[in-house]
Amino acid sequence: MSPASRSLSGVFTPPGDKSISHRVGLFSLLAGGSCRVENYSPCADCQSTLGAVTALGGRLERRGQALVLTGAQGRLNPRAEVDCGNSGTTFRLLMGLLAGRPGEYRLDGDESLRRRPMERVAAPLRLMGAGVETTEGRPPVTIRGAALRGIDYDLPVASAQLKSSLLLAGLQAVGPTTLREPAPSRDHSERLLVSCGAALTRGGGWVRVEPSSLTLPATLRVPGDASSAAFFLCAAAITPGSRVAAEGVLLNPTRVGFLTVLERMGARLTVNQQGTEPEEWGRVEAQYSLELTATAIAAEEVPLLVDEVPILALVATQAQGVTVFHGVEELRIKETDRLAAITSQLGAMGARLWTEGDRLLVQGPTPLTVPERLESFGDHRIAMTLRLALGLAGGDCPISDEGCAAISYPGFATDLWKLSA
Repeated sequence: MSPASRSLSGVFTPPGDKSISHRVGLFSLLAGGSCRVENYSPCADCQSTLGAVTALGGRLERRGQALVLTGAQGRLNPRAEVDCGNSGTTFRLLMGLLAGRPGEYRLDGDESLRRRPMERVAAPLRLMGAGVETTEGRPPVTIRGAALRGIDYDLPVASAQLKSSLLLAGLQAVGPTTLREPAPSRDHSERLLVSCGAALTRGGGWVRVEPSSLTLPATLRVPGDASSAAFFLCAAAITPGSRVAAEGVLLNPTRVGFLTVLERMGARLTVNQQGTEPEEWGRVEAQYSLELTATAIAAEEVPLLVDEVPILALVATQAQGVTVFHGVEELRIKETDRLAAITSQLGAMGARLWTEGDRLLVQGPTPLTVPERLESFGDHRIAMTLRLALGLAGGDCPISDEGCAAISYPGFATDLWKLSA
């Protein structure tokens, strides 16, 4: 690492959590009641969700800093066209939600979203009786709502988006819908559905939902986004002289797998849980750790840190030994091929990392250098990782489409400036 590395110091508050924001917005289309949502995520993806809600006939209004959602109780515009922007969560959850509503719906998105696979959601929805037509397996997708029947289904991958989509369809089906996961994934949908009154039960590796009506909670304050917080926390662990703290950040165990990995590597972390509603949240502090050790990330851990693999790969460039990420093939079908993006771009900075089948391997520690130019490929998590890598290298160069960071973290550049001051 460069002696000119730019240290990070101070306290920051990440934006409202994307996953929870998406879900309270979308669930309002099926639910009754009214919910005052504080700290709803300002990111572009979650704004796509709000656009979808209004396109489908849902009601929302801004009251000061809060968002008020009024439940549509399933009474939706029966012939809506919905632009999901770059948001795969909006798209896939809507597929299940609309599968049981009378009408014909067309879901589409931007160029990046149009490259993402949708058949793994479409196939089980067809088993439930929905009419779902993809475009060669990708968006745009046409959904013809139908009377659904519950299914007993083994999910082919641990995917919170797939699981959530089928749970939303199952709420509207005749009979129970039981889903089994090959490994744990994020559980925000299960938690929020239960708080809305859904007849949902779960055990080791399975979740079951029965037909039930939903009522929105009267109020909901969204904790800070854990995946956004991860970028500065990880950067602090490897940048000399750094010490940062994230306030009000989500601590749901299915979202903080990256903290477990950092601790295994020897990072200096302090985690203080300060509340439990609507999910666990609190304060996380990270400071520079002189000696980090490589680790192995098992395939079953990946669903709990899938969004943090790029920034953890940067951490691994500064750890002693070879860090191995197992079972990360899912990263090839994100906003871009994240495995190819992170290996090519950190490789351009002198890092030693490569892929072998479904594994990513990173050899460290490696000093990073500053190239003439870096490519984000329009992927927000790649863009943020590269900006922090340049800070570690102690230099600067252009990053293509760096503004795409707003997809998940609109205030990233501002917070980075404050922590670097």
